[in-house]
Amino acid sequence: MNFPSIIATFFYFVIKFCHYICPNYSKMKKLNISVLIIMFFLSSCISTKNTIRNIDNSIAGPGLNQALNSFIITKKASDKKYAFTEYYPVNVGFTSIEDGEKNEKRYLNALAGPNGEKITYTLIESCCPFPTTRTDMGAGMLDIYEITYNGLNKPIRIYLNKFERGELMIPVGFTAKK
Repeated sequence: MNFPSIIATFFYFVIKFCHYICPNYSKMKKLNISVLIIMFFLSSCISTKNTIRNIDNSIAGPGLNQALNSFIITKKASDKKYAFTEYYPVNVGFTSIEDGEKNEKRYLNALAGPNGEKITYTLIESCCPFPTTRTDMGAGMLDIYEITYNGLNKPIRIYLNKFERGELMIPVGFTAKK
């Protein structure tokens, strides 16, 4: 059960208790409305905290390999969380927001399996809203891609952020495409 659900359940029982001790419902309307407003503000503030730990908008954009339509990435990640959790996504927001999906594909096109295997990838879903100044709405979502290659038993999911910048690295278990 997530935190907003816990808050909603708590206030539901508070309202029920108030109705029990005060049978005159019309007098309780103001309290009910106040409780609902407080509940809304408490639950909406939760998603405004940025939980992404590896944003660095001072990083220069990577080189581009025109032949492969990919970024040139040489550094290997030492952190096993990099790319595999919503807290440490691959941040590819080096150009305009409109180019976000192109940058995600440029990043994925730069990867190969651990022994140089050709990878395939599929966008599975978007998740994990976070605040950003790079959109008109003030929020962004991470994209989750599923990666497969020959010999892999279970697809691997990685998280990509098309809104913010960060150092591009090759995740643990992958190599650079040659």
